[in-house]
Amino acid sequence: MQKRRYLLILLLFGLFIVEGTIIPWLIPVAWQTRLIPHLVFVVILFASVYDNRHRGLVLGLVFGLLQDVVYYGSMIGAYSFAMGFSAYMIGLIFKSRRTPLPLMMFAVLIGSLLLESLLYGTYRLFELTHQTYDWALTNHMIPNMIVQFIFALAIYVPLRRWLENAGVRRSKEEAA
Repeated sequence: MQKRRYLLILLLFGLFIVEGTIIPWLIPVAWQTRLIPHLVFVVILFASVYDNRHRGLVLGLVFGLLQDVVYYGSMIGAYSFAMGFSAYMIGLIFKSRRTPLPLMMFAVLIGSLLLESLLYGTYRLFELTHQTYDWALTNHMIPNMIVQFIFALAIYVPLRRWLENAGVRRSKEEAA
């Protein structure tokens, strides 16, 4: 049980490093100001749905704060709040351990939209952005949602099996 938890944190940290080092090389230069994929957030959504929404909340808070400090230093806490809240809400709404592919992809899209909307609202509230919501939706949110959707499709089968096996083992240990 502990081993799987540490592996999940290691996976998230590895994705965090990939987001900042390899992904910018893969994104065309013209899109680099518009496209900011949140791969860590997608895995946190999976953990929140297939494992436990409280774990998703904590992982969202921790890795969101890490994103705030390392990448987006204009305001500390915006990503932490948005990732934690979004992961918790998606885990609360889609709380089945046997969530099928279409429903999980819908959860990823809704979670990504919620994350981006919360970030936009926070930045708009503190006047860090002066763009309209529809401009942000078409130029930032939808492209990010597409990239996160594709990433979620790519990792769906192995991550779902791994998280479901962890849940089955935990229920057997709790029953014994």
